[in-house]
Amino acid sequence: MNEYEFEAEHGLPEPLPANERLLWQGSPNWLRVARDIFHLRKLLVYFGVLLLWVGAQAWSDSQSAGATASALLLMLPVPACALTLLLTGAWLIARTSVYTVTDKRVVMRIGIVLTVSFNIPLSRIQSLAVRSRGDELGDIVLRLADNEQIAYLHLWPHVRPWHLRQTQPMLRCIAGAQQVAQMMAQTMALTMTKTSAQTTTLAGPQTNTSAPLPASPIPAARAPWRELGTSGQASAV
Repeated sequence: MNEYEFEAEHGLPEPLPANERLLWQGSPNWLRVARDIFHLRKLLVYFGVLLLWVGAQAWSDSQSAGATASALLLMLPVPACALTLLLTGAWLIARTSVYTVTDKRVVMRIGIVLTVSFNIPLSRIQSLAVRSRGDELGDIVLRLADNEQIAYLHLWPHVRPWHLRQTQPMLRCIAGAQQVAQMMAQTMALTMTKTSAQTTTLAGPQTNTSAPLPASPIPAARAPWRELGTSGQASAV
């Protein structure tokens, strides 16, 4: 039995309304979760240095290859257990997380033990920030309106690190982050345009009421964050 059989649709707590359209859906890449969230590379370096130090100590004390090998074998279960737990945690995070983008909202279904879904309307997102590391995988940060707040611990690790006072939900380690962020920015701009047009129709003719239309695609960015307003224009942050 699938543990998510209760879902009306994959990644969603209920079926999409007839007037809402699915634009994109994806999950984190588990190897990138291990690397970026659990700092796999730093841990490998740490244990590598530790094993070298243990081996050097054993050699200096005994001058025996057998004693050195025995000391290293006694030490190996520690990094093996740590790395196994880390990789298992990364795999579980990736397996249980689904990000969904529609033309009206972003839905984040997250949680390993207790699964929760966060519905974030596009109208409540002030801007986007995207970071790509050159391998088609990256992160997208959702900057919410000032009066919107989700507890940091409820979102972790799907939240921008160290932004505790004003949390910023984060689509982590996803494929095609640049393209997904651009699509979201364009959708937000079109939504603003439609809303502005409806307001103009109800209130009568006005001038300069149209929202900015989507601009050029996101420039390629590796390490730095690039912020997108609702017009799709990018700037470094």
